[in-house]
Amino acid sequence: QVQLVESGGGLVQPGGSLNLSCETSGFVFIEYAVGWFRQAPGKVHEVVSCISTGDGARYYADSAKGRFTISKDNAKNTVYLQMNNLKPEDTAVYFCGAAIERTRCSTGDMEYRGKGTLVNVSS
Repeated sequence: QVQLVESGGGLVQPGGSLNLSCETSGFVFIEYAVGWFRQAPGKVHEVVSCISTGDGARYYADSAKGRFTISKDNAKNTVYLQMNNLKPEDTAVYFCGAAIERTRCSTGDMEYRGKGTLVNVSS
């Protein structure tokens, strides 16, 4: 059974930081690209970042560059998203997804996805 379980969301003030985790199981982690996408009310979902678990190649959306860092731990089948200098417009439900390759991950073409974790950036 494939599972992707997100954690680490919460309420944070503008300028603050959060570190999201995505623990995966049920598929061969190293054969997929794992990434994060977000869904805010009334907005189209946006892929934030992806990482190829094999070679570590990364993709970042323009909105994430310079502020977010994606990383992986192959031994734990886990992907992380360190988010710094958070802004109110980052408020959304953040989902973890897995795609057969990084290009498909970056376009949101995920084979599997989790249930999401809420990030609320507010003063």
